[in-house]
Amino acid sequence: MSAREEILRRIDGIVPARPDAEIAADYARIERGYLRRHHDDGVLDLFAERVAHYRAVVLRAAEADLPRVIAERLAARPGAHGVPGDLPAAWLAGADADLVRDPAVADLDGLAGAVTGCAAAIAETGTIVLDHGAGQGPRALSLVPDYHLIVVRAAQVAPDVPEALERLDPSRPLTMVSGPSATSDIELSRVEGVHGPRTLEVVIAE
Repeated sequence: MSAREEILRRIDGIVPARPDAEIAADYARIERGYLRRHHDDGVLDLFAERVAHYRAVVLRAAEADLPRVIAERLAARPGAHGVPGDLPAAWLAGADADLVRDPAVADLDGLAGAVTGCAAAIAETGTIVLDHGAGQGPRALSLVPDYHLIVVRAAQVAPDVPEALERLDPSRPLTMVSGPSATSDIELSRVEGVHGPRTLEVVIAE
């Protein structure tokens, strides 16, 4: 038995097990008097504005134009780009770039960038959420390459945090992206690309 398993065994011995239905009922009884959304109209416009505020490049396109837009963005950045093996093939139909499907972790640092989808997005905060499910690849793919192109479908954009969280599975590894990676920890000087991609481009498919 590993140390982790031993710790979990001890916790199970202290905290009595409860049926899932009982836990769900207790959760449903919690009073939630807060405002669930701050906007009903112009949600995509707000999302685009907030994402751009974080210094990300925002592009808007019809779903049918995604292959052309993605091809143009990749052509502007020479080099190999990592893509999840289950990324919709239609998105890459026009791409003439060197695409590496499901790249190994050891190869990520040599990539020029990555292209993924997402699980949800939040208009109020300009945040994109990846749960690393279909079309998103493992977490490392979204963090190691210096460039990340994310496709966000209009239907994936929730007006505010509560509705977005309801669309997500908390048991999955959630990565929340609000602009390119940046920090101002040292003398308040902004440095980008410290713990994630230096350049973030977001295509909103409408």
